[in-house]
Amino acid sequence: MSRSQIKQTEGDSAAVLSALGSKYSVEILCAAGTPKSAQALSEDIEIPIATCYRRIEELVNAGLLTCEGRRLSDEGRRTNIYRRTLDEIEIDFSDETPEFSRKRRTEAKNRLQDQLES
Repeated sequence: MSRSQIKQTEGDSAAVLSALGSKYSVEILCAAGTPKSAQALSEDIEIPIATCYRRIEELVNAGLLTCEGRRLSDEGRRTNIYRRTLDEIEIDFSDETPEFSRKRRTEAKNRLQDQLES
């Protein structure tokens, strides 16, 4: 798969850079290669659940994480399941506004990874 150039506005660039710069955001993105709830991410990374929810919201707003739907938790509650939207991101700071090159995750890769996890 080739990298896709994403034309970003200054607001989009600021949101991505802000989200990536927040403590634990990178760890959440790495852990969210497979669908996981906020509770599972919080436990995997060993961070408070409130912090995890704040980072998830930032990452979703920046387009780096997506809610894939809802599942029942072990306690029987409906909970959102998240997965990252990309595998790689490259940031070029040589111009006035950062430019991003992303390697997006494909649905085919997500389905294959889900099959391997089951």
